[in-house]
Amino acid sequence: MKSRRIVILGNAGSGKTTLACRLARERRLVHLDLDTIAWAAFGVRRPLSDSIRMMQAFQRAHPGWVIEGCYGRLIEAALPSCTELIFLNPGVEACVRHCRRRPWEPEKYASPEEQHARLETLLAWVRRYETRQDEYGLRYHRALFRRFEGTRQERVEALA
Repeated sequence: MKSRRIVILGNAGSGKTTLACRLARERRLVHLDLDTIAWAAFGVRRPLSDSIRMMQAFQRAHPGWVIEGCYGRLIEAALPSCTELIFLNPGVEACVRHCRRRPWEPEKYASPEEQHARLETLLAWVRRYETRQDEYGLRYHRALFRRFEGTRQERVEALA
């Protein structure tokens, strides 16, 4: 049986990391959070081609994996190697609630205070999910989901 290669996409706060960690643990897969390769430093986006190269190196190094993020172009580049696509779409207000409850993420923020100071900016960004026209928005994510020809599922329930 071939290894599972799962991609999870959705809005910030939709539960991507929670589900990815759960699936990686249960199925003994390696997890890649696209935030780790999308950014060179806080507020400094790495060139897309560099991020794609890093993701493809990760994919080649691991027969089974879970990749998750909101980066439509990176997700699109991951799909040719993917065996299953999961689209988390619990609604904007569920995402806002999840973001408000998030524990400190030391891999992203220097301190809990820094994370809290940036919360309102994140929440404003999350709330634009249904109207944004870029790679991070519902329209782009839905198009990727519809085009994917492999096993796919859309989850609209909020993860616990």
